[in-house]
Amino acid sequence: MVAADITRIIGIDPGLRRTGWGMVETIGNSLRFLASGTVRSDGKADLASRLCQLHDGLSDVLHGYRPHEAAVEATFVNKDATATLKLGQARGVAMLVPALAGLPVAEYAPNAVKKSVIGVGHGDKKQIHMMVRVLMPKASFDSDDAADALAVAICHAHHRQSAVGRLAIAAQT
Repeated sequence: MVAADITRIIGIDPGLRRTGWGMVETIGNSLRFLASGTVRSDGKADLASRLCQLHDGLSDVLHGYRPHEAAVEATFVNKDATATLKLGQARGVAMLVPALAGLPVAEYAPNAVKKSVIGVGHGDKKQIHMMVRVLMPKASFDSDDAADALAVAICHAHHRQSAVGRLAIAAQT
């Protein structure tokens, strides 16, 4: 297999306390687990410091694994406006880090991720985690956030060649 046939994708599940990341490779039509983890921020630190911690942690992951493309889960709006705003700021960091590294960044709604991984747009975390393990038996993750990030990466791997996936990537370049 020629190296040009391999695409390394990082999926990111943003959060202010915990930002999950999952790294996969596509080789033709197959998908291979590489790594996953969680970048954590210090809940006692001020917001700016926590955002810097997320930035630095994700930067280290990108530097270590050198992905070709990134996919980030879109923010959902909940009843707590303050929590939604903080999540949006963490998501901004999650999009900024790969963009600064020169990667195309695609965004996927939570329902699109679920539909790609479990076949329906509504499902619980247990179903997602089970299907991530079915699709990639060697996958391991240290948190729900890392498992969700792997699901985002899988979603992108499935959609990146579609017209929607190409448009999502093109809009970011």
